Amino acid sequence: MIKNIFYTLVIPIVFSSCQQKNTSPVKKPNIIIIYADDLGYGDLSCYGASAVQTTHIDRLAAEGLRFTNAYSEASTCTPSRYAMLTGRYAFRNDAAILPGDAPLIIEPDRETLASMLKKAGYTAGVVGKWHLGLGNGSPDWNADIKPGPLEIGFDYSFLLPATADRVPTVYVENRRVVDLDHRDPIQVDYNKKIGKDPIGLEHPKMLKMAADTQHSGTIVNGVSRIGYMTGGHQAYWKDEDFADVFTDKAKAFIHQHQNEPFFLYYALPHIHVPRMPNNKYVGTTNMGPRGDLIVEMDAMVGEIMKTLKDLNLDKNTLVIFSSDNGPVLDDGYGDHAEELIGNHKPAGIYRGGKYSAFEGGLRMPMIVRWPNEIQPGISDAVINQIDFFASLANLTGVKIDRETIAPDSENLLDALTGKSKKGRRVMLQESFTMAIREENWKYIEPVSKKIPDWLDNKTVETGLQQEPQLYNLKHDPREQRNLAGKYPDKVAELAGKLKEIMEKKN
Repeated sequence: MIKNIFYTLVIPIVFSSCQQKNTSPVKKPNIIIIYADDLGYGDLSCYGASAVQTTHIDRLAAEGLRFTNAYSEASTCTPSRYAMLTGRYAFRNDAAILPGDAPLIIEPDRETLASMLKKAGYTAGVVGKWHLGLGNGSPDWNADIKPGPLEIGFDYSFLLPATADRVPTVYVENRRVVDLDHRDPIQVDYNKKIGKDPIGLEHPKMLKMAADTQHSGTIVNGVSRIGYMTGGHQAYWKDEDFADVFTDKAKAFIHQHQNEPFFLYYALPHIHVPRMPNNKYVGTTNMGPRGDLIVEMDAMVGEIMKTLKDLNLDKNTLVIFSSDNGPVLDDGYGDHAEELIGNHKPAGIYRGGKYSAFEGGLRMPMIVRWPNEIQPGISDAVINQIDFFASLANLTGVKIDRETIAPDSENLLDALTGKSKKGRRVMLQESFTMAIREENWKYIEPVSKKIPDWLDNKTVETGLQQEPQLYNLKHDPREQRNLAGKYPDKVAELAGKLKEIMEKKN
């Protein structure tokens, strides 16, 4: 009798206990993408830089996986950001560098990283530079501004609407301009001067730094910008405060959501022009504002990592650090970046930079840290930021229809976490022309469209030529020897594959 009672009561309890243990869900990692702006492959000391020391990012690399074959989808910012957030090549939506009053280019019914991760139980936030447009047309900056991040999956946003060199020079939190005085309404125009605010072309003596014609619109904080605006004076940002303002907002989001899985897209405005570091970072390098901003950016990364550690979140947070496109020195302002560069090589050994079809415009520093799952090391797996979508969907258990959602994203989770060195075999690349990389071969298509006039003023090698280019990146990573004439069959093969990708409907 006692024996029967034992089996009746104890065994079911033990069995039930085992069942609960085996079926308990694994805790999802928090996910943070820290996305720098115009940071080159060679701009970090963990990637070989000696003229600047990036101690916090170096520690991230020492504790994580440092990639040598990681790419942005494009060599300019808006297309790269569109592709990363949607898992879709930017050319499919004609994504290009946007003015500051452009409408949102991600349709509200299109799945994004944020909306996909929400299906897995994540709270999503974006802090920093947006530059993907806001509203349905020219936004009304004095009312609710939508659609925006909140309409495409984010639960919270604190934005630089476009870039620091474009108007409007105000912060937007969720759907509203921060600190707006409605007695001083904002107006923005990218075609003609409006209002009575001074502009750079007319008042050069008011400027903290000289600017080219393109950047000689309305003056804010002693800097002339692209475009014209009037009103909103109380809401104007101060460039030197970016590091503190954005770091505080990012840390607040982490604190607020520390007890639930969260996704933070932290889009740094650094090191895009105009380069105006806070006084505590001025002079930290010998390279002027550009070098000093790299140090400031590094400190911003350090603050995020310290916050994770203080909250005991650092072990189960997947942190991805990368950049939107390659480096540029003179990008419209007289900050002496070219004169003070010394022996520093912003793109490392690679040719070109921002705006370029060459590797310097597209091959990015990328570090992935997740102590619970990733062993520190170096990976040469080829991976594109467009692959974050499918990889993170796999990580979090979200099923996606690849025909309609993130059609160009590949699931490279094993490569992203260092469990495999097998990455992409074929990858499309966008600049002001199209290119394709297949294994070690890279084909750059001849230029077929009109190039913006302002690009002629840049000193970056764009790689834009009237004849086809073919490089073997294994033997010629600096892209010095065009092999198109020697291997016409390979040119034809890759041109055909490029055309096939571009004609794919999705």
